Parts: sequence; structure tokens; C-alpha cells
Amino acid sequence: MRIITYKRIKSFVEMQADSENALNFWYHTVSVKNWDTINELRQDFNAVDVVGNHRFVFNIKGNHYRLIAIISFNAKKVYIRFIGTHSEYNNIMDIKNI
Repeated sequence: MRIITYKRIKSFVEMQADSENALNFWYHTVSVKNWDTINELRQDFNAVDVVGNHRFVFNIKGNHYRLIAIISFNAKKVYIRFIGTHSEYNNIMDIKNI
């Protein structure tokens, strides 16, 4: 899958250095995959949540952080829309349009 954009990970790691290993693991896992369906995605990330409008929520670093991505299985692209703490995630008002 092509991840757009690594820059969000880099920026978040600058603020939350303890997330670096977990986010790099997520990035490298996703970048070598070629998922066609949610079922294939769940083989690698069984706790991923589907929140609607092609948005998927990943728990990062034992649920300390959350990453929201738009996944286009047809285009083989993953668009990172949000990376934040659990409390920042809880403050999102309209997750389907983030």
C-alpha cells in the first residue's frame, strides 16, 4: 500500500518521541502490504476499527495513540488523516469527515 504521507508520522514523532518505534512498525507493515479487503487488513491489524466513510482507526503503542487513515483498497493507498493521543482522539467531533 502507498502511504500518504509519512510527513505526518515524522511531525508527530517530534512531539511524542515515545511513539516512534510503534509508528515506524505500523508504517513498515502497511507499506509492504497489498490489501484488497477489510478482512485482509484485519489479518495484520485485528483491532482496527471501521468508523465509516472509508476511515479506519488503528491503536498505536498499546492504545496510547490513535491513527486515523482513509484506505482505498482499489487504489492501494492509505491516507493518514490524524495521529494523536487517546484524549485528542476522543475530542474529534466528526470522525467520518476528518
